[in-house]
Amino acid sequence: MARQTPLRAIRGMHDLLPDESARWQQLEDCARAVLERYGYKEMRTPLVEQSELFKRSIGEVTDIVEKEMYSFEDRGGDQLSLRPEGTASCVRAAIEHGLLDQPRRIWYRGPMFRRERPQRGRYRQFHQIGVEVFGLAGPDIDLEVILLTRRLWSALGLTQLRLEINSLGDRAERAAYRDQLVAYLRQYQDRLDDDSRRRLETNPLRVLDSKNPDLAELIAEAPSLTEALGSESRAHFETLCAGLEQAGVAYQINPRLVRGLDYYNRSVFEWITDALGAQGTVCAGGRYDGLVEQLGGRATPAVGFALGIERLLELSQMPPPPSADAYLIAVGEQATAAAIPIAEQIRDALPQLRLLCHCGGGSFKSQFKRADRSGAKVALVLGDDELAEQRIGIKPLRGADGDDPQAKAEQISVSIDALADRLRNFL
Repeated sequence: MARQTPLRAIRGMHDLLPDESARWQQLEDCARAVLERYGYKEMRTPLVEQSELFKRSIGEVTDIVEKEMYSFEDRGGDQLSLRPEGTASCVRAAIEHGLLDQPRRIWYRGPMFRRERPQRGRYRQFHQIGVEVFGLAGPDIDLEVILLTRRLWSALGLTQLRLEINSLGDRAERAAYRDQLVAYLRQYQDRLDDDSRRRLETNPLRVLDSKNPDLAELIAEAPSLTEALGSESRAHFETLCAGLEQAGVAYQINPRLVRGLDYYNRSVFEWITDALGAQGTVCAGGRYDGLVEQLGGRATPAVGFALGIERLLELSQMPPPPSADAYLIAVGEQATAAAIPIAEQIRDALPQLRLLCHCGGGSFKSQFKRADRSGAKVALVLGDDELAEQRIGIKPLRGADGDDPQAKAEQISVSIDALADRLRNFL
């Protein structure tokens, strides 16, 4: 039979290999710990939703809905889509399961799907961690979610991020500003690129977000949304700014920050880096007070954010953790037969210990090389002579200062019964 051509992953969708997944777990564990400290509880929603959910929430004339969603008709005739973002699903679930009876702090994680042009930091299957807060209207919760993200950056050791904020006002203020902006842009319609001309008819605020350098001067001269804010929206934003200053958070007001989704209002923000090229936004969010009602629930204030896991990992440069704390080497027929039962005894006594037990035979030298490559701190050495005396060797593989071979201690021999206690001291 002829050898089949190997299949490859779909463009823009990547396998997560073992060393990489270990780094993901580190980041996710760190994020979970921070979120739990703030009292947020995890929600998990389906990957597939009704397409109507995203048309009603994101907006039918957005790039996501028009060009990027993976949508299909299932066998029952339903129009379904892979979720392109997490907020709409969380709102749908909160309405469906009656979670809006009191303020809720929710977080989620998982894959999202958009058929974009793959490039650095942008994938067709990408992963996010997000936060949604329902039932709190004041700027204090806006401040909390921004401070939460700052604490996460600190926990991850990230320093190359800057915060940009803006206010989009309420629906009426945005509508009035939209008319001003359209009137201004129509004067220069011949200077707009094709994408901006299309947005002028459908979602003119997105023209302000254009990355076309030829439009930079035109956009800079456009009317400012800040000037269109009413007293309540202005007070909300000023209180948020004052809170950030009191908390020692550096920020920049960016009047052209409009976000790409239709449901945002009032406070919006982005954490941005210059280290990832064009895809510099690492975390983005803001307030969306009208979305719950728009999706069939009762009017409920809400605020949230989403961060890109892939982009954070590019910034963090966290090395993968070692795959084991200890590696059990066995040489000799009797020792090899006893190794796995002894390993089980050790795991019973030390449930948190990551113990790799060598399988597949081989010389002592080859097993020792594998033990060293595993990253384990110690090798446990069992031979037939040691087994006869019910003893086992403990050989440190890493010095106190890391990988310095000069700092490695000599091998010691302990009774198998005392092994768990001695390992606690080493590890």
